[in-house]
Amino acid sequence: MFLALLELKAARGRFLLMGSVVVLVAALVGIVSGFTTGLGDDTVSALRRLPATHIAFAAGSDSDQFARGLVDAPSADALRGDPDLGAAEATPLGVSITRGTTNRGTEVDLAAFGVEPGAFTDPGADTGEPLDASRPLGIVISRQLADEGVRIGDTLVVDRLGIRLAVVGTTGRSSYGHVPVAYVTTDTWRHIRFTVPGAKTTPADLPLQYSALALRLPEDTDSTTLAAADRRHGTTTVPLEQAFAAAPGYKGERLTMTSIQTFLFLIAPLVVGAFFAVWTVQRTPELALLRAMGASRRRLLGHTLAQAAVVVAAGTAAGAALASTVGLLVGEQVPFSLPASTLASTMGAVALVGLAGSALTLRRVTTVDPMTMLGAAR
Repeated sequence: MFLALLELKAARGRFLLMGSVVVLVAALVGIVSGFTTGLGDDTVSALRRLPATHIAFAAGSDSDQFARGLVDAPSADALRGDPDLGAAEATPLGVSITRGTTNRGTEVDLAAFGVEPGAFTDPGADTGEPLDASRPLGIVISRQLADEGVRIGDTLVVDRLGIRLAVVGTTGRSSYGHVPVAYVTTDTWRHIRFTVPGAKTTPADLPLQYSALALRLPEDTDSTTLAAADRRHGTTTVPLEQAFAAAPGYKGERLTMTSIQTFLFLIAPLVVGAFFAVWTVQRTPELALLRAMGASRRRLLGHTLAQAAVVVAAGTAAGAALASTVGLLVGEQVPFSLPASTLASTMGAVALVGLAGSALTLRRVTTVDPMTMLGAAR
């Protein structure tokens, strides 16, 4: 270890250069990880907030299920009362992206989530009042909409439809498809979803259909029982985490960002391995001298790994700090989220693949010939 540190000091320029590369790779992996998490949250945070175990869609709606599939009210009643599902809870859920303008001229995009007041999907209100069935035209906005200028007491008019909604409360940050969420009653959601611009439609004229059903099933519900219930009621039920894929753009974004991360994890060991391979070739005479003086192969291996560990660990730590700084600088201006647990696991993976790259040079270290220093190579 002493010799390893001496070499680090003697050739600090080379090791600083290599360390800088590790810093940049680690920072880039951390930043990509932050954008991956942030984009995912910005797409499905409203779904993550649902205290549901499963989501039931209409059978046959394989893509963009929240926008294309429609489940009717009898299906909700049937699932809720299905004896094979035990004490299952089922409540309608409507999801639509629309646009509105307040009476103060503030224009906003919003994802209208239709929930039944008092149901387990009802988020309540952090400030103001929650949804109330006696006031079907009330709306509870997420904090992003409040940040954009919508206030409690405002009247929000849905564009093209002329539906006037009274802002009665606010709740935490939640979004769907990169659009801030606002919660309305299921009757209001049906009005938004099924009303044709310019038409005079009464609630009785609107179909009793919803985007999906939110379910809370007993823990002992098995997939076979659930599949049988789906066949009986014409639904397709998936765990809540799988329902995230129904959000617009979620799968494509995850695939893109994960692919970038994968390539970075492949690049890191190659870069580190190439550097230490060249470094090992350059100091072959010194390694041969150590072998001729009686140093064991194990000691040379420890010597090489110590140098790699110092360079990779220091570079990864600096990269983590840089990625965290980027997260602080961008703030809430872009969808970036890098929790400490995610940062730690990502940087740990970077360090491991970096050390794996340095391991590619170990064979040359162990096979160095001590006779080189005694003139056998002449």
